[in-house]
Amino acid sequence: MQQETASQFQQLLTQLRSGDNLPEIPAGWQQGRATFGGLVAAMLYERMATQLDSDADLRSLTVSFVAPASPGKVDIHTDVLRRGRSVTQVEGRLCQGKVVLAALASFGKPRESSISIASPPAPPMPAPEESQALPYIEGLVPEFTRHFDYRIALGDLPYSNSDSTSFGGWVRFREPCVQTASEPVGVSHLLALIDAWPPAVLPMLKELAPASSLTWTLEFVGPRPRETAGTWWQYLAEVKQAADGYSVIQARLWSAGGQLVAFTRQTVAVFG
Repeated sequence: MQQETASQFQQLLTQLRSGDNLPEIPAGWQQGRATFGGLVAAMLYERMATQLDSDADLRSLTVSFVAPASPGKVDIHTDVLRRGRSVTQVEGRLCQGKVVLAALASFGKPRESSISIASPPAPPMPAPEESQALPYIEGLVPEFTRHFDYRIALGDLPYSNSDSTSFGGWVRFREPCVQTASEPVGVSHLLALIDAWPPAVLPMLKELAPASSLTWTLEFVGPRPRETAGTWWQYLAEVKQAADGYSVIQARLWSAGGQLVAFTRQTVAVFG
């Protein structure tokens, strides 16, 4: 079953790149009553990217989770708002009778610049084999997490009444989800990897309670590393503020070699 669900991810990307008018959200990626946000965001990104030249990289993506997305057919709409010499702005919507996901993406071609500032290094963490695995417990842990392998290196398990505002470690796909083992990950894989972790506010709760992302903003750092999907990726999230049932969480993702890949920020509604 793992090989089937792993190949499902790549088949979905291939379908989207082919221009299929009504792609289908596969079963097995549920997160409560909704589909895993990293998957539906990747679906919308793939269709948005078809509007671009091959040398234009995703620089920024802002996503609004308007309503829960369910397994089944979806209608995807994209619109190029402006196409400049270096930067192209694309708007996208994923619909199931109504809008369930809306996004604005900024794609930019590389340009020469006199400014070059090194990205912050990856924080020191225990190695994956020395870190605690996040267990899958049916009915308690979201279904989509079966597709990922987690190692908690900083912070505590969800719903452990932790007082730590930091949460992170290592993540990778459980099975290959690219055409060949040597093929590097693409943006869609990174969207899934960076969103795979539970919201960093969940370890602070003392009992089971749902949480839902409202908005999600990502800033990608170039050039993109050439690691494959099966390698470990380092992740660190920090709760920046929480009140009134909402939390602001900032996170970063690094390659196994310590290269920063993306910054991300989420507003999360917490029902507990």
